[in-house]
Amino acid sequence: MAVLTGLLLSGIAQNVLAFGFDDVAKKAEDLSQQGYSEPEQNLPDALRNLDYGQYQQIQYKRDRDVWSGDGVPFTMSFFHEGMHYDSAIQLHSVDDQGSVHDFAYNPDDFSYGNLDLSDDVKNDADLGIAGFKINYSLNGNSLKDETMVFLGASYFRVVGANQVYGVSGRGLAVDTGLPSGEEFPRFKEFWIVKPTKSSQYLTIFALLDSPSLTGAYRFVLRPGSDTVVDVKSRLFLRRAVEKLGVAPLTSMYLYGPEQPSSTLNYRPAIHDSNGLLISDSQSGWTWRPLANPAKLMINEQETPRLRGYGLMQRDHKFSSYQDLDARYDQRPSAWIEPQNEWGAGKVELIQIPTPNETNDNIVSMWLPDTAPQPGTPLDYNYRFTVTKDESRYADPSLAWVDQTRRSRGEVQKDNLVREADGSLAFVIDFNGPALSGLDANANITAQASVGDNGELVDSHAVPNPATGGWRLFVKVKRSDNSQPLDIRAHLNQGDQPISETWYYRLPANG
Repeated sequence: MAVLTGLLLSGIAQNVLAFGFDDVAKKAEDLSQQGYSEPEQNLPDALRNLDYGQYQQIQYKRDRDVWSGDGVPFTMSFFHEGMHYDSAIQLHSVDDQGSVHDFAYNPDDFSYGNLDLSDDVKNDADLGIAGFKINYSLNGNSLKDETMVFLGASYFRVVGANQVYGVSGRGLAVDTGLPSGEEFPRFKEFWIVKPTKSSQYLTIFALLDSPSLTGAYRFVLRPGSDTVVDVKSRLFLRRAVEKLGVAPLTSMYLYGPEQPSSTLNYRPAIHDSNGLLISDSQSGWTWRPLANPAKLMINEQETPRLRGYGLMQRDHKFSSYQDLDARYDQRPSAWIEPQNEWGAGKVELIQIPTPNETNDNIVSMWLPDTAPQPGTPLDYNYRFTVTKDESRYADPSLAWVDQTRRSRGEVQKDNLVREADGSLAFVIDFNGPALSGLDANANITAQASVGDNGELVDSHAVPNPATGGWRLFVKVKRSDNSQPLDIRAHLNQGDQPISETWYYRLPANG
């Protein structure tokens, strides 16, 4: 038999008919009735002690991509174990007959750069595959582009055409932000359905495992200008979970116009996402600019019926970032849209202090109102989309926040000199078709409020002839700087809202 690239063990096949989601769900249910076993951590010290730059030198040889010689639109590459990626996954393919074949680790599939690793380390019998990437011709390159990655716990990342990785998805979050400590569920086993020459999508099945629960997942990947992943999941609880985070997103916010850098830097902004957008049946559309707080900041928004939410990067101008290496201007937004009934719950935003851009310090997720109990499977299906066309996730009848800028509050004296007045000012630019053609006579007014820890000094709105939108000014004073201050604002036309709600939680001591 011909040996498939990527070390497909063609001699091992489990004959099954039409392998699919129900097969993985049965495995997850059976696993949930067993005690949890920690994954084996099998790394030699020479691999475990690698830093990020060293680990990046270990690359899968692209001429060994799985299916690369079969004329199909997708190929697959593997990740080596190393650094904190210290446990192997089980990885299989499913052929067009429904037969399951196993992949195995082979050091010859990898190049090791300048690393001085012995053959004994590379050939360690305990080593396996840490994760994998799916490649597709997103940008018209002769070598297919990396499009989706699964590596570490239940994390996955996706990009569309002319995008670079930023925000990450996760299969599930358990007890995130609790004093008891977070539990990290892990995708321990995958089945990838081999594509045909005419395939427009790729199907991936995954088995999730953690001390509290197990889960079956199906990911249907549709690459394009906006890459779409349809996610189907079924969870089986081993024990009650206090905080179950569904469809979690993880990102990074260091600083930007909403919260300028405290140190001199030629880059005006550093972030993968600059806001959380929520759409629900009760509050409509809410935009929450992100922050890098001085201490952990967690709060929630009730969602009787979630329509969608996402960590968004609404600014894609290079001039806003000036970073030739990181290209924050090319990092996409991620939008989650439920595909079945989730019931009442809340969207939680966790913002964690970070001193630099290497840490993902932003987490958002949907939480059910009632803590789930063992005994009944839980089904959560959703669509995950990455895009740089954020206007598609906006109500066309409402203007959206295009930019938030933070400044000291000022008054202009008779001699035209501007002096600080002791307040903190936010300048919010709204744009969108809803504001098109509206001039100063359009009866547009500012609607603003603050929480108990402060006072609203001033709010007013004016046309912005440079953008065709409107600019909202909000000035506040905070009573206790050691506590956060909630600030909300939107535009009205007459007595009707004509914009989404801008909601900023001013961090304590920030």
